[in-house]
Amino acid sequence: MVYVTRRATFCAAHRLYNPQWSDERNEEIFGKCANPNGHGHNYVLEVTVAGVPDPETGYVMDLKRLAQLLEEEILSKVDHKHLNYDVDFLHGINPTVENLAIAFWRILEAKLPRGMLYAVRVYESENNYAEYRGEPVPVVGRNRLYAGVALEGS
Repeated sequence: MVYVTRRATFCAAHRLYNPQWSDERNEEIFGKCANPNGHGHNYVLEVTVAGVPDPETGYVMDLKRLAQLLEEEILSKVDHKHLNYDVDFLHGINPTVENLAIAFWRILEAKLPRGMLYAVRVYESENNYAEYRGEPVPVVGRNRLYAGVALEGS
C-alpha cells in the first residue's frame, strides 16, 4: 500500500461555543475561542489517499483530480467564511478542528472510491491539529447521523 497526501490551505473564522451553556460556561471551557464575534485561523488541510500505484501511470490517484475535488467540495465553501454561519454542512456543529476533520472526511468519502480515503488532517495552527480516519464517533451537533453514529437524542 502506498499513501499519498495532498495539502491545501484556507482562511476562516469560527466561534467555539455550546448554545446550551451560559456565556460564562462557554468562556470557561473555550476561553478566547468563545468570543461572540469569532476569531480566525489560517488552516491547513491534508488529505491522504491509499492504494496500489496504477501500473500505467504510477499514480495511486491523480493529485490534480484530488486538488480539484478539494477545491470544489470543501475549499470553495470554507475559504474566507465564518464557519458557524456561512457553511451549510457545518450548520449546528461546533466547528472545532476535530469536527472539521470529521466533516471533511464525510464529504470526501462520498466522492472517492471506497477504501481509498485514508486520513484527513486539519491544522488549526502550527501547534494544533486533528486527524480523522473514518472511525465512528459521536459529534455534538444537529440531530442526525454523523460518521455512522446516531447523535444523542436523535
